[in-house]
Amino acid sequence: MDGTAAVSFDEASLSQLAATADRATRRNLIVSLRRMADSLEDTTGTIHKFAHLDLERAMIQIGYDLKIFKILVDAGGVKTAEDLAKDTGADPELIKRIMRYYNTINVTREVGPYQYVATNTTKNLVSDVCKAAMGHFWDLVSKEYQALPAFLKKNGYRNPTDETDTALMMGWDTREPPFQIMLKVPNAMEDFHQYMALRRDATLSWLSVYPVRQETAGLTDPARPLYVNVGGGIGHQCAEFRAQYPDIPGRVINQDLPDTVALGVKAEGVEHMTHDFFQPQPVQGAKFYYMRGVPHDHPPHKVRILFKQIRDAMAPDSVLLVDETVLPATGVSHIAACVDLTMMGIASMERTEAEWRALAEGAGLELARTYTYNALENETVMEMKLARNEKTIPNL
Repeated sequence: MDGTAAVSFDEASLSQLAATADRATRRNLIVSLRRMADSLEDTTGTIHKFAHLDLERAMIQIGYDLKIFKILVDAGGVKTAEDLAKDTGADPELIKRIMRYYNTINVTREVGPYQYVATNTTKNLVSDVCKAAMGHFWDLVSKEYQALPAFLKKNGYRNPTDETDTALMMGWDTREPPFQIMLKVPNAMEDFHQYMALRRDATLSWLSVYPVRQETAGLTDPARPLYVNVGGGIGHQCAEFRAQYPDIPGRVINQDLPDTVALGVKAEGVEHMTHDFFQPQPVQGAKFYYMRGVPHDHPPHKVRILFKQIRDAMAPDSVLLVDETVLPATGVSHIAACVDLTMMGIASMERTEAEWRALAEGAGLELARTYTYNALENETVMEMKLARNEKTIPNL
């Protein structure tokens, strides 16, 4: 005996549980298993788990460049190193080294000497949303991560709130804001908009929980703005709203900066309008002003400006719908914590309900109700209305 204890693990039972469980159960199971694995780890394991994180992401990018993941998924079975070398045009010895590494991180599975098949992770990686996300983080955000330690040290480890001095800017050695940087990085803007559009489960939407018909009962004027998506990107939300409620009278308007509006989707009943949301809101008296993932891009003082520009355009019956992550007070998930620190790199943050409420009140609004439509990701639409003591424009 060599002193090594035999360990039995019921992988079949675990696989069966994972196959029948819902998303929340699977996510909790992953957290529990990772905590268990970490509790067994020695110092060497911890060193190599964290020291090679940048290598892991780099190797994923190489897999995309060589189309290895797509080749394996399309094959539907075993591919040899020689097969992959022919398919990709890469050196067979290089392919062997790459695939040996992928097997260790479960990106692909080694089933024999220099023989490989796709895994669940391989299939995830070839999805359109994953490809767009990986492009976004690799081409744009990775430099922010690299700069973050030096940036925080330079600013005395204060919570970043200055949009003109950020870790992203330090990483890119520029004073330009994120979207200006993206315009200069090949494919960055396309990856970003595709990721924003595809990352949501089509069955999970604020429209599934918010009482749109109840709130629009009695509206009859087709000339009145019905729904204005402020900072709406290329207009997917507007198209979704109009498709679901084609009979409700009123204008549906998508607003964003010129370069983004130029990419706007063509959808019946949707208008596209150039607008900087830190400037006065040109559309007065709309029933709904809607924003998704816009305020979380900005520090508190800029969010108050943004909210005030909309408040000043609101009619007494107007509603500002803010569709964002609302963090719990405790037990924030790994994904949400990662996003929060990513936003820190541009001087912004994810927020709790109390923090959102304070921002609303600071802009003369009140957070009336919240509607959570994706509890697993803390996605919530917040209904904000004019504070009772606020002066309003006449009802239209």
